[in-house]
Amino acid sequence: EEEIVPGIGRGKTSTGLVGLAVDHDAVPKMITKYQALLDKLAASDMPPTAQYRINIEKIARFRIKAAQGNLDDPEKVEELCNCGQVEELVVQADNEMIVMDMYLRNRWWELVKPVEIEFNPDPNDDGGVEWGEETPKEEEKK
Repeated sequence: EEEIVPGIGRGKTSTGLVGLAVDHDAVPKMITKYQALLDKLAASDMPPTAQYRINIEKIARFRIKAAQGNLDDPEKVEELCNCGQVEELVVQADNEMIVMDMYLRNRWWELVKPVEIEFNPDPNDDGGVEWGEETPKEEEKK
């Protein structure tokens, strides 16, 4: 029989968060809920290029993998996911399902327009400004 250590794994008695009870089945619930998010996306007509879909798929797959690889170690799942306790990760999946339903119902990916972003891909080109120097615009203000 597995030894129960107070405060860890099956010995955890509190999340320390008001209104969020300990759930010793949170890790398998994570797998089910994050898979449901992936299944809903797969059944939708949201294009695979939609950034929302890309982000949710990456997050869900990562969390499923973390949970599957550490079914009996919720602390390891929390460490890998780095987004709260496993009980919170379950709540996050539930909340994401609500957001996803709104996103799909309103077809919000159709409202996102491509934006041209100017950036400097050369890390050695700082625009000729030394740190601590005032830029020409700042000098004009004087």
